[in-house]
Amino acid sequence: TDRWRMVIDDADRQVLQRRTLVTLSISQVLGSAGLTSGITVGGLIAKDLLDGDTFAGLSTASLTIGSALGSAQLARLMTERGRRPGLVTGYTVAVLGAVLAIVAVQQRSFALLIIGSVLLGAGQASNLLTRYAAADLASPDQRARAISRLVFMSTFGAVAGPVMVGLGEALGRAVGIDELAGPYLFSAGFFLLAAGIAAWRLRPDPLVVAGGVRREGAPRTRVDLVGSLRLVMARPDARLALTSMVVSQVVMVAVMTMTPLHMRDHDHSVQLVGFVLAVHIAGMYALAPFIGRLNDRVGGSRVIAAAGAVLALSTIITALAGAAPSLLFVGLFLLGVGWSGGLIAGSSMLTASVPLEQRTRVQGAADLSMSLMGGLAGFSSGFVKQSLGYHMLSNAGTLAAGLLLVTAVVAVRAPRSTGAPSAS
Repeated sequence: TDRWRMVIDDADRQVLQRRTLVTLSISQVLGSAGLTSGITVGGLIAKDLLDGDTFAGLSTASLTIGSALGSAQLARLMTERGRRPGLVTGYTVAVLGAVLAIVAVQQRSFALLIIGSVLLGAGQASNLLTRYAAADLASPDQRARAISRLVFMSTFGAVAGPVMVGLGEALGRAVGIDELAGPYLFSAGFFLLAAGIAAWRLRPDPLVVAGGVRREGAPRTRVDLVGSLRLVMARPDARLALTSMVVSQVVMVAVMTMTPLHMRDHDHSVQLVGFVLAVHIAGMYALAPFIGRLNDRVGGSRVIAAAGAVLALSTIITALAGAAPSLLFVGLFLLGVGWSGGLIAGSSMLTASVPLEQRTRVQGAADLSMSLMGGLAGFSSGFVKQSLGYHMLSNAGTLAAGLLLVTAVVAVRAPRSTGAPSAS
């Protein structure tokens, strides 16, 4: 059942892991398409409703804050009942968020747009938590590769979302709604399909098989952010892992959120904005298998150092890009690659550095922290762009990425402690 640990042999575990990865891959493609369909136009809708850039970042910020809140709640649900109920709940809430966003555009209500974006964040939380589900049954030497496969599969849905903006606008006109609301129709449909796939095929539940679900009669474990972060901070590997995830998310969200508005300031078309974001999202996901194999081979600290270097290079390019789309293509692609390296290496290192019985709540707390800081970055990015310029926003990203690089290099060179708690 889904209420206690299932005992299976290694051969059956490998078969179940393959089935789990296929199921998660399908739901991840659909969920990513649903998410990016809305993200692409969210900032533009906010700017249109508010007639300015200053608070335009609130749309993306609300989504990432919703992801932060959703991560904690879905992690608690997963601890109690398994991965499947958590993923299905997150995707279903995101369907409601997409519907509310459509209503917000029709009613020209910024408040409704923010509420819809927060609920859409539950879909992003589910997408992020699938990478941990992929690692539940993976052997230690295959964990990063399993995570990277899920990140890679996001490519197909995530690239499709921005590219389909034009089709979404046409669909909106065809059904009699505002053309900027059209892409949210795709969001609702994709999230609904993702929920159905997870509910139908994620059986038996990988977290149940791994023994990570609370047993009947066992005391309930509250998802305590402070306690979980204390556990992380007590372990050097977990500390570096969380730093990598947070910095990568902050730099990526801040620069990515303001890029469409920066391009529109220079009279670039919505379609060109969609293509730049598609290239960015391809960078986020397309090289994930290579990053996963590299992580398993050379170690997470080195991959995190490389991610910091790539993030720094990307923001230097965007700071110098001005209105040149060619440089923005390059900068946004590298921004995605750096984010991918920081997320995959950080997620794998975090999973390996905490005991099984504490793993799910720590994962939820880490994703909450990552998404919350990303949300703050998205919110503040509009103020920075409005008052100081897009180039200064990129410069701030360069500084943060440089600090991550230095932290990772120090960790690579530090002697390994023999008294650290066992990750296995």
